[in-house]
Amino acid sequence: MRRAFSCLACLALSACFPAPPPASGPRLTGRPQHQRAAAPLALGRAAIPPRPVTRVEAPQLSSRYISGIRFEGVAFDARSHRLIVADQASGPGTRWPDAAAAARAHGGLAATNAGFFTPAGQPLGKVVAAGVPIGSWNRASSLGSGVWLESASATPAIRRREAVSMAVARELIQAGPMLVERRQGVSGLDATKASVRSVVLWDGGSHWWIGQASPCTLAALAQALAAGSPAAWPVCQALNLDGGRSADLCITAAIPGGPLTRRAPWNRPVRNFLVLVAR
Repeated sequence: MRRAFSCLACLALSACFPAPPPASGPRLTGRPQHQRAAAPLALGRAAIPPRPVTRVEAPQLSSRYISGIRFEGVAFDARSHRLIVADQASGPGTRWPDAAAAARAHGGLAATNAGFFTPAGQPLGKVVAAGVPIGSWNRASSLGSGVWLESASATPAIRRREAVSMAVARELIQAGPMLVERRQGVSGLDATKASVRSVVLWDGGSHWWIGQASPCTLAALAQALAAGSPAAWPVCQALNLDGGRSADLCITAAIPGGPLTRRAPWNRPVRNFLVLVAR
C-alpha cells in the first residue's frame, strides 16, 4: 500500500514539471554553419564589410565617363596578378624613358607612373622596390598622405601613412592625397587646379584598378570615384599618384582591347612606375 502511494505521488509531481522537448540540432538561420564570412578588412579605426568571394578574372581594359571625367585603365585581380615598383636609382629616365619601356623591361601587361619626385630626381616620399627601401618618409605634405604597398605575405593594400609599418612592405609607393577612404570621398581637397591624374583604386578585397583620369580637380576626382567606378565594383580606397606632365599609362596588347598608351608629347621622364605582372 505504501509503495502504491509513493508511485502516485511521483506521477503527480511529474505532471507539474513537463518533460523537456526532444533533443534536436541547433536551429539554423541565415548563413549555413559550414559557410563562414571572411573577417572584415580593418583600415585604420574602421572596418570594411567583406566583399563576397568571386572567381578570378583576367585583367580587363576599361574606359568610362563618371561625372564628366574620362577614366581609362586596367582592372585586375590580385589573386592572379600584382603590381611591382620599377624605380630608377640614377634618376628619371635613366633606365626607362616611359611606362611602355618599363612594362617591356619587366614583362608587364601594363604600367603607370607612380610616385612624386624632387627637381633633383629624388623620390618625394618613401619607396620600396623588391624589398629595398629608397628615400625617406614624407611626413608633412598631402602628397605623401597615402601609401600603396604589398606586404611580405604578398597582400596589397592602400593605407594612410600613419597606419603603415615599413617592416611588412616588400613593395611600396608613398603618394597622395587620398581620394576615397572607406567608400567615402575625402573632403577638403583642391577644387581649383585641373590636371590629368594617375590613380590606383582598390575595392578592399582582391580587385584593383590602375589608370588615368582626364583633366580634373582633386575634389572633383574624389567625388566622382565615391559616386561611381571605372571598374565593375565600388571603390573602397583610392590614392592619387603623380600626374600632370608625369602622367603616363601603357596597356599592352596582352590585355584585350589593348594596346593603349596615354602620354602627352610634352611629358617629362619620371622616377618610378607601377608595373602590372602575373604572379
